[in-house]
Amino acid sequence: MTAPALTELVAGELAGPIDPRAAAMAEAIARRYGSAARAVLFYGSCLRERALDGLMLDFYLIVSDYRAAFGKSWLAPANRLIPPNVFPFEHDGLIAKYAVLSEADFHRLCGPETLSVSVWARFAQPARLAWAADEAASAAAVGAVARAAPTLLAAARPLFGGREALDLWRTAFALTYSAELRAERKGRAGSVVDADPDRYLRFTGPALVAAGLGEKAEALRPASAAERLSAERLWARRRRAGKALSLLRLAKASGTYAGGIDYLAWKINRHAGTAIELADWQRRWPILGALTLLPRLLRQRAIR
Repeated sequence: MTAPALTELVAGELAGPIDPRAAAMAEAIARRYGSAARAVLFYGSCLRERALDGLMLDFYLIVSDYRAAFGKSWLAPANRLIPPNVFPFEHDGLIAKYAVLSEADFHRLCGPETLSVSVWARFAQPARLAWAADEAASAAAVGAVARAAPTLLAAARPLFGGREALDLWRTAFALTYSAELRAERKGRAGSVVDADPDRYLRFTGPALVAAGLGEKAEALRPASAAERLSAERLWARRRRAGKALSLLRLAKASGTYAGGIDYLAWKINRHAGTAIELADWQRRWPILGALTLLPRLLRQRAIR
């Protein structure tokens, strides 16, 4: 159960200021889905940027259900079986990508009942509720996001060997980054926390209380050998599942994301400092092209 103090913190953060152009883009995304659209959340590094031109903005579109959003298209079962679907979007000179989840899946994927870290790791970080259909949709989004930070900290606690609250967050994000195919440089997980340490200090106590772990990271008892071993095995399962899921999402994106392999190359070059150049055949056959890139990227440690 989410502690009231955490819910208030999350609600306040989600209601925080947002660039008007990002807000307009969120509304435009919602309009594409009519009455199926419930909420649009803006997240990621662009939240901290003042100049958005040339950047890829990140959104989550929350819908009532996939059939309402996609009709009888193959996209509805694809979104249900391998969530989320991801699409590109352009509006008012800005570019973005948005991921689609149902309200039920968003709530579930922000909590501990899933092996996939993707959603709860992202929404344990700052986000904004850029658009909501009504008060019920807003409350549902707040309730789902409020599950993310307690899930993150509870998952990391058995492997936490430090004494300071910020170190618990750094440990947690390092673990989640290891559970996905990531293009960021080493140390990126720590830089997420260092970008706004006061925010993470404010969230620590309420998130720990919501997770049933007390109020202070400094007071966490050391994990027993059995707890640590169990956690290591669970994180190994998360890594296997997360990287397999990343590959499945990449394959699915070839059908939802025109130019998806170019975006993949751009993102890896931007975050890992590489200089990947794509051949024409890799653009014609994006799934095969992405899979042939994978061994080279792993050898170069461009993705982990």
